[in-house]
Amino acid sequence: MAANTSRRVQVLNRVLHAQVNVKETSGVEMPVVDLEPPPPGASQEYQTLLNSDAVNFVAQLVDTFDDRVEQLHWHRLNRKCTLKKTWQMPQFLDTGVRREKNWKVAQVPERLRNRHLDLGDVSPANTEHFTSSLLADVQGIQVDFDDGHCPTWRNQIIGLHNVYRAVHNLIPGAPVIEKAPVLMLRPRAWNMVEHNMLVNGKEVAGPLFDFGLLMYHNAQCLFQAHSGPFFYLSKVEGANEAQLWNDIFIWAQEKLGIPQGTIKACVLIENILSSYEMEEILFALKEHSLGLNCGIWDYAASVICKFGERREFVLPDRNKYVNMERHFLKCYMQLVVQTCHRRGAHATGGMAALLLPSTSDTYFTAIYEVCKAKLQEIKTGVDGFMVYDLRLIQHINKLWEVSAPRENQLSVTLDGITVTAQDLIQMPSGGVTFAGLKHNISVAILFIYNWLQGRGHFYHHGAVEDSATAEISRSQIWQWIRHQTCMEDHPGAVTKSLVNKLAVEFVMQFKATEKHRRLLEAASDVFMQIVTKRNFPDFITTYLNDSHIFWASQNNCSQQSHL
Repeated sequence: MAANTSRRVQVLNRVLHAQVNVKETSGVEMPVVDLEPPPPGASQEYQTLLNSDAVNFVAQLVDTFDDRVEQLHWHRLNRKCTLKKTWQMPQFLDTGVRREKNWKVAQVPERLRNRHLDLGDVSPANTEHFTSSLLADVQGIQVDFDDGHCPTWRNQIIGLHNVYRAVHNLIPGAPVIEKAPVLMLRPRAWNMVEHNMLVNGKEVAGPLFDFGLLMYHNAQCLFQAHSGPFFYLSKVEGANEAQLWNDIFIWAQEKLGIPQGTIKACVLIENILSSYEMEEILFALKEHSLGLNCGIWDYAASVICKFGERREFVLPDRNKYVNMERHFLKCYMQLVVQTCHRRGAHATGGMAALLLPSTSDTYFTAIYEVCKAKLQEIKTGVDGFMVYDLRLIQHINKLWEVSAPRENQLSVTLDGITVTAQDLIQMPSGGVTFAGLKHNISVAILFIYNWLQGRGHFYHHGAVEDSATAEISRSQIWQWIRHQTCMEDHPGAVTKSLVNKLAVEFVMQFKATEKHRRLLEAASDVFMQIVTKRNFPDFITTYLNDSHIFWASQNNCSQQSHL
């Protein structure tokens, strides 16, 4: 404890000293920074990333936009309360942006004209996977600090440093950044906080911390290499949030001396409310837009988050009854394609989470299933999508070559299709299955269990699972308990006692060491808290990030690493 306190004081003194120097030379009042010391084993990476100038850049970014971030959260809360109080349903906005037929987003640079295939859920903290991705035959890499990443202090430092190494051509065996797949940098979403940095006595918004360091250290190199900086923006809930990002982009480009419009960003439409403001989102990011992306499980979970207390919005077993062929999701993807292409922007689909099996009897069946689903997205008109398993790349590249060899499908406008406000919230028919309930329990518990060990995604039953699948899993169980939903193939309803019984049975089936047994039991306890809360927790990752269990697990890991 004494050593940690000493290191923290040293870091704080170093940052404050740098601020005094800047203040003396510029006459500008600088924000006060309180920064945690480096995590064990990452001191060199920390020193590279968090030098005085970089810290000052992030601090100024936070100081400039923190009030806007607070307004964003108040707007979200007010909107949610209004929907809950009035039971009104969202509608498309009647704006001049929507009525004006001629505006287009700015053209994208050459490296972004073909968006056929990105690798998804690539946490840069996983050095081996990140390096393998840099060698892959894909157009882009979703460099993920969000859904597929656990933001421990160590993971943030190692992940940000690995991006720095890739951009500055410091990874042995990796291609130079001009020849590597485009890095699509995905900072954390607005619901996440960086607990290890305070500015003016207040914890920093996670996306500002990530974006600030990514830009400060990499923007000039990426610009010179005609390779960025390019971003994915997660969990945006409306045009006001897109406008905030746009203003942040303008500020950062001006501060770093790169041309306005250099940054390009793709907004993930993974919230039901954002689907009613797609055109306004594109317009807000007009000079910086890289189009919109579909994310099925976060999107479906957001329906439960906003409307889940109403019985008519009970979502059936997701494995059996929820897929992109169901009306509300099919219309959602059609609207993304239609809106983007009308405005000259790219529209991209979701990620294939399936992992190819090692046994030959099911290997080709799995490839067929992935290609079948992705072919349907191509036929809808998407310009690209993501996969996780690198072994799928050759098959997906062949699929694009055969079915849509052009570099994009911007000419597919879907003019004959009309998507109504009601189409987007038409829940699919179907019931709850006992197998679906058990699957959701296992995914949610295992996600929490892995999160407590610093991992943001894991493999389960032949697929990669991350916070998006954990969100839909725990959301459905919360909803099924709330409405005492009956199962179609098992007597009785979904209740707290039944879910708890199944959770205990799931934990007991593992042959684990004492340490991992305790972590599994802790994960199960947290899971039961989340799915029985009176008021629905908006994000599982926020709940976990603020949990004392998570903090304790990371402190234990740090102490063990230090020892």
